[in-house]
Amino acid sequence: MQKKVFQLIVDNTSGVLSRISGLFSRRGYNIESITAGVTADPRFTRITIVASGDDDILEQIEKQVSKLVDVRDIHELRPEESVFRELAMVKVRCNAEQRQGVIAIANIFRGNIIDVAPESLMVEITGNQGKIEAFLRLLDGYEILELARTGVAGLGRGIENVLYFEDSSTQQD
Repeated sequence: MQKKVFQLIVDNTSGVLSRISGLFSRRGYNIESITAGVTADPRFTRITIVASGDDDILEQIEKQVSKLVDVRDIHELRPEESVFRELAMVKVRCNAEQRQGVIAIANIFRGNIIDVAPESLMVEITGNQGKIEAFLRLLDGYEILELARTGVAGLGRGIENVLYFEDSSTQQD
């Protein structure tokens, strides 16, 4: 099993995310991570999907998703040609004596302390999945009360894969 990161540009319409996830569900494909958000052009949404499977399954995913009506573009974001980030918020149980230890670990990973309570601390950390996993491993001696992760977001490096869509309001008949 391997993982691939797919970037989709889709029409920003109601139900598009449901149709895409439904395709994965119907076909029995696994989604490791999915993020979505409007692009600089509000007509379109960028969706980043991390999927796992063998070569044949991953190839089928790309072909099947590209056939959906709302999908304008799909391509693989290769690690050597892209930048990936994920956000994690981690609430850790710690008393006053333990607090400095958690803060020290957060500082090593350039995390931000975003909430302090008498018995807990909340850390915000961004980076690639490996960085998030390494941070969580170092918190092994502490009790993680809650964890929220956004999933992977990514963009290709440079301008080679930037898509431009014509504005339909400026087209003449």
